[in-house]
Amino acid sequence: MRSLSRSLAPAAALALCAGLTACGSSGKGGDDKPRAVGPARTAPASPSASPSLSAAPTLPAGPGGAMPVFSHGARDGRKRVALTFDADMTSDQGPRAARGERFDNPGLIATLRTLKVPATVFMTGRWAEQYPDEARSIGADPLFEVANHSYSHHAFTTPCYGLPTVPRGTARADVERAFAAFRTAGVEHVVPYFRFPGGCHDDATLREMGPAKVTAVQWDVISGDAFAKQAQPVAAQVLSQVKPGSVVVMHCTRSAAPTTEDAVKKIVPELRARGYEFVRVSDLVGAGPS
Repeated sequence: MRSLSRSLAPAAALALCAGLTACGSSGKGGDDKPRAVGPARTAPASPSASPSLSAAPTLPAGPGGAMPVFSHGARDGRKRVALTFDADMTSDQGPRAARGERFDNPGLIATLRTLKVPATVFMTGRWAEQYPDEARSIGADPLFEVANHSYSHHAFTTPCYGLPTVPRGTARADVERAFAAFRTAGVEHVVPYFRFPGGCHDDATLREMGPAKVTAVQWDVISGDAFAKQAQPVAAQVLSQVKPGSVVVMHCTRSAAPTTEDAVKKIVPELRARGYEFVRVSDLVGAGPS
C-alpha cells in the first residue's frame, strides 16, 4: 500500500506511519535505505548496562559507537523468517482509546498462539501503559519477545511522513521511557532491540542512541497491512517478497490494521508449505553466518 487514503483522518494516518513502509520506502526519512547488516553474533547485552532486558544477541556497535542496524538474517538458504508486529500507540492517543478506539489486537495474538508462530512484538511505551494486561501476557509467553518501538511513537529524524519529531538530544530518553513503561507493566522477555518509528533515522541519531546498547531492527519485507481493507493483498504481498532470513513488518493495532489477523492465517500455512520455519528476531541475529 503505497499511499494512504485521503479519507483517513490525519491522526489515524500518523498513528501507524511509524514503522510503516506502506507510508513510503523502507527507512526513508533520515537514511533512504535500511542497512542490511549480516547477523554477526556478539555476546548478549551486558546485564549491568540494561538490567531489565532479557539476554539476547546484539550486533557490534557501528563506527564511533553508533547503534547498529539489522534488516534481515543471513541469506544462507536456511528457510527461516521472522514475523514482527508493531504495537503502535502515540503519546497523545489516550482520549481516542477512552472513546473506544482499539489500538490492540487480541485476536491476532490468539491466532499466533493457535498457529504456534513465534514472533517479535515492537511495542511503544504508551501501548504498554494502555494495555498492561495484554503487554504482560505477551511478555510472559515463550512464543514471543517484546522489543522497543519508542515511548511516544514520534519520529527520531525529519522528514518522516509528517510525524511529530523527538527533539535532538532526547532520543535515548524516549527509548528508556518505553523500557520503564514495560517494567511498570510487568512485561517479561524484553529484548535489547529497537525499531525507529517510520524506520526513519540518520547517522546523528544512531550515534546518539549508541550508549543505549540496543540493536535497531528494520525489515526487508513490507506487508502493507496498514489501513488495508482486505487480507488477501496483504498476504500476497508478503508471500511474494519473503526470502530466507527475512524480517516482515506487520502491525498489532486493530483500528488501523484490521486485516492483519486474517492475513496471518493465509501467510503462515503457505510459508510452512514452502518449507519455512518461523523464528523471532533474536534467532536471526543470534544465528551468525553459516
